Amino acid sequence: MRVGTGLVGEERLAALEAECARLVALGTVRVRLLPADEENESCLVMQDIEGNEFCLD
Repeated sequence: MRVGTGLVGEERLAALEAECARLVALGTVRVRLLPADEENESCLVMQDIEGNEFCLD
């Protein structure tokens, strides 16, 4: 799911965390944070209620 398009650093993490909190309240599970590196911005791996993983990026 696109959440932080055009955002970087702390601003991006704040947007990801806000959407994560909203989705957790609906029944999803936060799996892990993939931190930014030289090529990619950070993203959050989530799991839906059926166990399927997806990324918030």
